[in-house]
Amino acid sequence: MRLQSTHRNRLAGALALAAALAVAPSAQEPTAAEARRLLLDETLDLYVRDGFVYYRALKSDRSRLDRFVGGLGTSAIDSAPRDEQMAFWLNAYNALVLRTVIDHYPIVPRSRDYPQRSIRQIPGAFERLPHRVAGRTVTLDQIEQTILPAFRDPRLFLALGRGAVGSGRLRSEAFGAGALERQLTEAANECASRAQCLHIDRGANKVRISSIFSWRQSDFASAYAERAGEAFGARSPLERAVIAFVSPRLLVNELELLAKNDFKVEYLPFDWTLNDLAGR
Repeated sequence: MRLQSTHRNRLAGALALAAALAVAPSAQEPTAAEARRLLLDETLDLYVRDGFVYYRALKSDRSRLDRFVGGLGTSAIDSAPRDEQMAFWLNAYNALVLRTVIDHYPIVPRSRDYPQRSIRQIPGAFERLPHRVAGRTVTLDQIEQTILPAFRDPRLFLALGRGAVGSGRLRSEAFGAGALERQLTEAANECASRAQCLHIDRGANKVRISSIFSWRQSDFASAYAERAGEAFGARSPLERAVIAFVSPRLLVNELELLAKNDFKVEYLPFDWTLNDLAGR
């Protein structure tokens, strides 16, 4: 009787394992949203290097990007978890910038207000060109100015690839909900390592910071100003936010400059030169 019982238990266990293995492949299949994100992930992995883009090559091999952008219009995202929504909108913005550039590549200069090779030479690239995303019609500016602020995480603005040398470094991977905290932390840390984003000039006693901070001053001030400490209380909310944001990412001698609290904060001119590998 004991052997029969043991046999029955082993048989039941084997059947349970077989049933589990039978359903495992379908459980591993990506969702429609994950499959779409993979299209962008592959595009970025192939054509982005150190924040610069092989725009010419991407234009000749744009099917993945076009399929990703084509699926944005019908994507249902409003009820998704917060991190998933943030990753979605970052990916949408960055993909739309890439498509806007390759739709007009090589870019024809039209204005002396910006570099000749610049996304700003494309009329209305940010403020007028409409895009269908998540069931609504939006511009790139509307994504940045009305959608992203609702998440109250200004690191998002450093993760936007604006198609420019002065923007945050465009990643060679898509944003994902599970990796988002790491990715945003890296975007913030990367700011402190790039002269286009942060430059501590000890000789001139100045802290020079990207214009992105002044463009999104209410977002940065709301998130970081109160963290600066009482010693900086006489400074503006934005300056206090800048101090709180950069302090954890500075070297000892740079922190010493801040501690004296007699430095001047200046905002760097934004470099709108196209982040094109062909022009490096």
